[in-house]
Amino acid sequence: MGVRSDALLRDLSRVKSIEALQSEAGGRSELRRVLGLWQLTSIGLGGLIGVGIFVLTGVVAATQAGPAVSLSFVIAGVASAAAALCYAEFAGMIPAAGSAYTYAYAVLGELAAWIIGWDLLLEYALVVAVVSIGWSGYLQTLLGQLGLALPVWASGAAGTGEGRVVDLAAILGALFVAGVLVLRIEWGARFNAAMVVVKTAAVLLVVAAGLPHVRVENWTPFMPYGFGGVVEGAAVVFFAVFGYDTLTTAAEETRDPQRQLPRAVLLSLAIALTLYVVMSLVLTGMVRYDTLNNPAPVASAFTAVGLPWATFVISVAAVAGIVSVMLAFLLGCARICFAMSRDGLLPAWFSHAHPRFHTPHRPTLVIGALTAVVAGLYPIREVAELVNIGTLSAFVVICISVIVMRRTRPDAKRSFRTPLVPFVPLVGVAFSLWLLSKLPAVAWERFVIWMVMGLIFYFSYGRERSKLARVPALRAHSADM
Repeated sequence: MGVRSDALLRDLSRVKSIEALQSEAGGRSELRRVLGLWQLTSIGLGGLIGVGIFVLTGVVAATQAGPAVSLSFVIAGVASAAAALCYAEFAGMIPAAGSAYTYAYAVLGELAAWIIGWDLLLEYALVVAVVSIGWSGYLQTLLGQLGLALPVWASGAAGTGEGRVVDLAAILGALFVAGVLVLRIEWGARFNAAMVVVKTAAVLLVVAAGLPHVRVENWTPFMPYGFGGVVEGAAVVFFAVFGYDTLTTAAEETRDPQRQLPRAVLLSLAIALTLYVVMSLVLTGMVRYDTLNNPAPVASAFTAVGLPWATFVISVAAVAGIVSVMLAFLLGCARICFAMSRDGLLPAWFSHAHPRFHTPHRPTLVIGALTAVVAGLYPIREVAELVNIGTLSAFVVICISVIVMRRTRPDAKRSFRTPLVPFVPLVGVAFSLWLLSKLPAVAWERFVIWMVMGLIFYFSYGRERSKLARVPALRAHSADM
């Protein structure tokens, strides 16, 4: 029994060496290295700017923070920045596909990497499904403004309204994004960049058009629910200030990953956070904060000040913006699946790149089809309950891993170094754990079920087929640990 336990512990502590990961990433040619700083930043902004800026800003202002919602974004941004700085260090040190999964493999071992990878597959896929459902709602609103409408049976999942059977627009949206991502990565990146430009321009237009209508008296009281309300609001809007991690999954499609990935992580978060803060100040200055608790607070604010034309512009921007969120997270999900398959932990069928387009087309299409089914048949609330656990868990792992790696591999080459270690990583850990404690019990129950399924799959399939089990030379030497 003791021998078996020792063997199991030895297998589960299999760690990939940084040198092996760097060598593999530099020598591979199945994916095309074509992405630059702007394209990477656009992918990060695609994941960051979406429903949050058009909905969460007003809802949190009305129910939790008042005009101080801008401070909620600052607090959430500081916490998210702590994790972003840790991601930036790893992105520069280990420029390989897989993001948090690959980083965990290099620091915490195969079992931890499997747990994080399995976790993120679920979370990223569900984000695509949730956002597809939200995108369908905005699209149907826009079509209604144009005098068009889908049949009732095709306008939503069963249980979301009388006569509804399936959300056809959500299905088509998920499949469309999957189709775009199967094409050359630069084509998908250009499409994403165009969508990011549209929604960023719309935000700037909202700010410019709304600024003359700002009334200082609308900012009084600034904290109607107290500072506690501001902090609670930060817990909600935190989910609008992550998404930059999706760009790190494209490391092997980046021309100069060790330089560009860290810059893109920090730049995308800085741009998004600035837009969130400025827009929240303008919005709460235009109208009283307590009038913003509705599904389209930005549009309603412009209608209230006599600018109804903005409703159409905002709807178009929301549709474009949400497509880019879907694209960013499906891109990340497919590449994590690709990396896990290449390591032997998932079937090798997923690790073959398209012979013409050089993209991980198989995981992209399979995950795209699955998210389309979920988006079309399930209400958004049921799908959304599981979304947040995975990202926060990944944040915890990445922040802890930076501290561990500084002690175990101080000699490793780092093109970017997280400042004030261990303080900055510990801030990221503390805030992520606090947010995890706020999630509902049902989310944890379903998460545990998914994890049990993953562990069963690992021990029955991945553990013996792992590339590290078959090629021990790829492991980190004990001296490195």
